[in-house]
Amino acid sequence: MNEKIFLCIHGHFYQPPRENAWTNEIETQPSAAPFHDWNERILQECYKPNSEAVIVDKHDNVINRVNNYEYLNFNFGPSLLHWIKSKHPVTYGKITEADRISCELNGGHGNAIAMIYSHMIMPLANRNDKITQIRWGLSDFSYHFRREAEGIWLPETACNNDTLEALIDEGVKFTILDPSQAQSVRKINSGEWSDVSEGNIDSGIPYRYFSESNPLEFIDIFFYDGPLSKNIAFDDHIYSADKLLSRIRLVKADESRENSLISVAVDGETFGHHKRYTERTLSFLFSELIPSSEYQTINFGTYLSENIPEYEVRIKDGVNGEGTSWSCVHGVSRWKDNCGCGREEGTSQEWRKTLRESLNFLRDELAGFFEESGGSLLKDVWESRNDYIYLIREDSYDRYNENKNKFFKKHSKRKLTEPETEFCLKILEMQKYSMLMFTSCGWFFSDISGIETIQILEYAARAIEIYHELSGKNIEEKFLEMISEAKSNSDDFPDGRDLYLNKVKKPY
Repeated sequence: MNEKIFLCIHGHFYQPPRENAWTNEIETQPSAAPFHDWNERILQECYKPNSEAVIVDKHDNVINRVNNYEYLNFNFGPSLLHWIKSKHPVTYGKITEADRISCELNGGHGNAIAMIYSHMIMPLANRNDKITQIRWGLSDFSYHFRREAEGIWLPETACNNDTLEALIDEGVKFTILDPSQAQSVRKINSGEWSDVSEGNIDSGIPYRYFSESNPLEFIDIFFYDGPLSKNIAFDDHIYSADKLLSRIRLVKADESRENSLISVAVDGETFGHHKRYTERTLSFLFSELIPSSEYQTINFGTYLSENIPEYEVRIKDGVNGEGTSWSCVHGVSRWKDNCGCGREEGTSQEWRKTLRESLNFLRDELAGFFEESGGSLLKDVWESRNDYIYLIREDSYDRYNENKNKFFKKHSKRKLTEPETEFCLKILEMQKYSMLMFTSCGWFFSDISGIETIQILEYAARAIEIYHELSGKNIEEKFLEMISEAKSNSDDFPDGRDLYLNKVKKPY
């Protein structure tokens, strides 16, 4: 056995898109008081402190500052990272610099990985949306970190075989899943499959998932240590670096194996927001305790480059092949049905099913118009949408115009007039909102009147508005008819229709 055991702690840093669909600004969110909004509050409690986590002496004097992102494997939600770049460039610089430093130390394998762009539950997305979400996530990553992503984070680790096939098609090298999502394992191309469906997969090694459509293609999967990750996220181990190291030591490494790995994956906001000042625990663990211990921090990309998987894995199909996730014991029902996950006592979640069906209807109607109206101007409307990220991500007026010219030179069937160009940009914006309205947080909590669901309904309203402007047709009434069946648990808004008309639609 090697002297060192490798330790990889992954932080998923994410907030849902919060920008108003008409003004593109974040409005005041009273629940985030005393801060203006939740992005600002969590930046001050988590994202910024982790970039300069302090180590203090017994008199509480600061004796060192540590950039935890230099040690963590991490991902940032694209809309969140753009917001940090715009509003807090110093913190943004420390995040991206940490990845650059980690690349230099690890032969080009950085700590940062990409994320699915809109935090969409991928098994519930159609094929076109899967492809766009992956490509947008990868493209946005390269914009910020100036390199290609090796891995990608799946929202809620929600995954099925179709999702893995899409990742393989887009060239993603690895992803991270919960141990409960594995079905069976075996030595690659040999032997009997061993059942690990009880969450008993060995998380100390990576696994290879081979494409069902092309067995020569594959993606590698890390399964994090479930008990350790849950202890960090939900118990008190993270309040003391010594206690955390002691808990890590309870994970027994396989003495017959070289390069043993202990992997952890948690909500990044655990460190400082959910658990105040615990970014200091990490800084002390990483900079003071780990160097003199039997452990060595590593990122997933580096570990994979040095340890090619010897075992392959099958994942659970889930109900109707819709896959599984870490945060719903019913597969992915939390985002489509009244499964009980996240339900507060005395409430019903029947609204989740209605919301999903209403938005699926809207998505399909918008897609039909997009294909029909864009088909006469664009060579391939879906490839055009995939590349639209190159315009969305630009915050420089000059670069936006430069990329816009390149975009239409590549995708238009002929030289377009100015009104035709504007029409294409509007239908692409409509498609952007059509995907943003599936941000997973809209279903995660207990009622349809929550701020997260209001946010995704804003995106739906904006998409409907653009559709009406361009087509002259009104699909809002059908949408309202459908969503009226979504009954709220709040006395303020009896159903989805009332919520949409009185809380979502605004006179911009």
